[in-house]
Amino acid sequence: MTAIQTPAADTTASSDSGATRSLLTCAAVAAPLWAVVSLAQAATREGFDLTRHPLSLLSNGSLGWLQIANFVIAGILTIAGAAGLRRALRGAPGGTWAPRLVLVNGIGMIVAGLLVMDPGNGFPAGFDAVPTSLSWHGYGHLAAGSISFAALTAACYVLGRHFGRSGNRGHAVASHVAGTALLIGNGWSISGGAAGSLVLAVGTLTAMLWVALVAARYRHSL
Repeated sequence: MTAIQTPAADTTASSDSGATRSLLTCAAVAAPLWAVVSLAQAATREGFDLTRHPLSLLSNGSLGWLQIANFVIAGILTIAGAAGLRRALRGAPGGTWAPRLVLVNGIGMIVAGLLVMDPGNGFPAGFDAVPTSLSWHGYGHLAAGSISFAALTAACYVLGRHFGRSGNRGHAVASHVAGTALLIGNGWSISGGAAGSLVLAVGTLTAMLWVALVAARYRHSL
């Protein structure tokens, strides 16, 4: 016997779908917003050189509040987006861990934004001192950033498994490429490789934007 769909059930389903779309929208806009604000500052802030300075360094100086707010807002949107991904991926391979890892990434962004990276290497402009040790918030920023990067990298690989199990080979490959780009960028930066901050920025933005595209894909399918 076929169950009768009542108007109340239709309304509830429509409301749930609308809420999920809204949450996925948060995930879809978080990375592009963070990227645009960060790169705009990188191109215009005096003394900033992306081949030598990580984007986190923009949180220093008189305009540092812009990057701090950028981290916090993007982190909040990412956390909301993780809830949307949990709904969209429920019952699917990777549907438990991908949203959890995206959630950790979002929390890490907020903490990394509030715990400002120490100035150095000529930025902000006029800051020529060479720090001999990190401040407590500098250590906190590095710890939060490391956790955030690890979670985002793992989320991309879990999404790769998700798409691979569902037969979407193209998206599976793209997920693994995005995770590997961040893994390489982070490792290159830590090892002191040439233009390490630029390589890290490319890897970070690749992984962030891929998660945003996945969220947008599922939003469109609802």
